[in-house]
Amino acid sequence: MGSDTETEKKRTPVALAPIAKPLAGKKLSKRTLKLVRRASEAKCLKRGVKEVVKSIRRGSKGLCVIAGNISPIDVITHLPILCEEANVPYIYVTSKEELATAGTTKRPTCCVLVMTKPAKGEISEEVKEKLQSDYDQVVTEVAEVTSSMF
Repeated sequence: MGSDTETEKKRTPVALAPIAKPLAGKKLSKRTLKLVRRASEAKCLKRGVKEVVKSIRRGSKGLCVIAGNISPIDVITHLPILCEEANVPYIYVTSKEELATAGTTKRPTCCVLVMTKPAKGEISEEVKEKLQSDYDQVVTEVAEVTSSMF
């Protein structure tokens, strides 16, 4: 038998959902997960399908990040349509585990909504500025990926 480090190196291929388009590449995925981590630290993140749907329906704007390896797929099939109707950009990442880690939770997460303003309270100007610049950069890249798709 091998050690834990050997099994970590051998990553099993992830079974992606057929609707996982636009799928972020390695570089965009890394930037997106970094943005999710920053938003989580600043309390500007909504986790899970229920919270994300509620926020979008109430008119919150942000970036919706959806995991591509969700089973059953019916859990998230309505999210892209909801995002398009509300003009909220969305992108798929390969793994729900990576998304949860970036969102600082141990529980695998289907989707998160990255907002630029916290739900409650205030954040410092420095943190807000950094979050906004990262957010703008990722959203423009998502827009490029989405426009090349259609």
